[in-house]
Amino acid sequence: MFKNHPKGLYALALANTGERFGYYTMLAIFMLYLQAKFGFSAAWAGQIYSIFIAGVYFMPFVGGILADKFGFNKMVTSGIVVMFFGYLLLSMPFFLPIITIGTEKFTMFAALTLIAVGTGLFKGNLQVLVGNLYDAPEYQNQRDNGFSLFYMAINIGAMFAPTAANKMVAHFGTYNAGFAVACVSLIISIAIFLVFRPWYRHADVSSKKSLANSPVVEISAMQIKQRITALLLVFAVVIFFWMSFHQNGATMTLFARDYTQHSVFGLNRIGFNIWNLVAIVVAVYSLFSIFQSKGKGRWISLLVFVAATAGLFFSYSGELAEIKIAPELFQQFNPFFVVCLTPVSMAIFAALARRKKEPSTPLKIGLGMLVAAVGFVVLAFASFGMASPADLPPIIQGQEPVGLAENLRVSPNWLISTYLILTFGELLLSPMGISFVSKVAPPKYKGMMMGCWFAATATGNYLVSVIAGIWESGMPLWAIWGILIVCCLISALFIFSILKRLEKATQ
Repeated sequence: MFKNHPKGLYALALANTGERFGYYTMLAIFMLYLQAKFGFSAAWAGQIYSIFIAGVYFMPFVGGILADKFGFNKMVTSGIVVMFFGYLLLSMPFFLPIITIGTEKFTMFAALTLIAVGTGLFKGNLQVLVGNLYDAPEYQNQRDNGFSLFYMAINIGAMFAPTAANKMVAHFGTYNAGFAVACVSLIISIAIFLVFRPWYRHADVSSKKSLANSPVVEISAMQIKQRITALLLVFAVVIFFWMSFHQNGATMTLFARDYTQHSVFGLNRIGFNIWNLVAIVVAVYSLFSIFQSKGKGRWISLLVFVAATAGLFFSYSGELAEIKIAPELFQQFNPFFVVCLTPVSMAIFAALARRKKEPSTPLKIGLGMLVAAVGFVVLAFASFGMASPADLPPIIQGQEPVGLAENLRVSPNWLISTYLILTFGELLLSPMGISFVSKVAPPKYKGMMMGCWFAATATGNYLVSVIAGIWESGMPLWAIWGILIVCCLISALFIFSILKRLEKATQ
């Protein structure tokens, strides 16, 4: 799984892991911060949240255009610096507690702007560097697997983020302490990016040069038109996936806070201890290594598997019979599932490829939309008969919202199951979509097209506010999730209807 990849992949993946750890630490508690600190309604908090994440994913479009002119390495480095100052400003009240509410609102919006701009310079351009590594003939067949590994590294950072945010808030009593974590992670990220630059320096190529320092191979105007059209059609579809998926930091977090039990017992305790999840991840990867390695490597993998299993047993055995859980901790399940399921999905698709039956990238995207719809079917089923969000106690500035009475709340397993199913959809769509863009984009427009991928994601992220806007409208809770189900199903049908056209563009 880790063989036959350019070593630059690992440097870029680790640099992205640090940045994503900081970002998801902030995002895990951002919606909760907006309501507890300022008393915003779900609609207002959702609007701020969605505009911010839309900005985060739209700015790579601008960053891509700049990178096509000035180079990818320069933009990535600049982006990390800008983001650092954004997170520093966002955490400012932790260092200066005398800041007033009005001042904190101003610094918050300024910080969000800096983070969005910095991410625009960093995120898309880093992924173009990864794609460029796989333009070399010896690595071309490994492109999808390479992006799957890259995506897995992102989620390793995201997996630790909710626990880091929770620990900081619990210890220091302010959400701003959680935001400060991102500053530290960005220092680590830029250190990795600069120290290992020789590993990927040759991938910093634009339309003016190729990996071999020769002119980029030109394609016809008709081919350019076909490819760009195919990409735009895919972008139109993924808008609705991200509208649904990024409810994780918005309405799904509100569901965790207001409708899900605040305590877990028995086996349910396993998933709410980050070290249990780490032990499971190590066990999964060592188990795969047992079957893929030979000789001494197989025995080492077996010992690692036994150690990880033993560590999980002792960690679980030492836990309290009842564990209190914070709503932000549910956000660690998606990245955990991504990390665990990535080798499974890669093994399945590798087996299908050997039999020449692997689905095309556009087909995987369509299937991802179908799976996402199923995820919200589970959440809708759990919500039948529950009180509408409009009937819950009102939000009071400076106080944590009350939510539903504990005896009326549902098991955490409903939300965890939804995250699991959405992860299957994400693995089919997100890394495959990024790979599709890097493969299909005309050479002269690689940066711009990767930016368009993020612009489509940004549009979906802004549409997150549509669901947050009707959260307190009085609509039945199950019907709110039903809107997302319909959007995903329509998107899947559309991608299937143009499948042949998309597959032709990849040839």
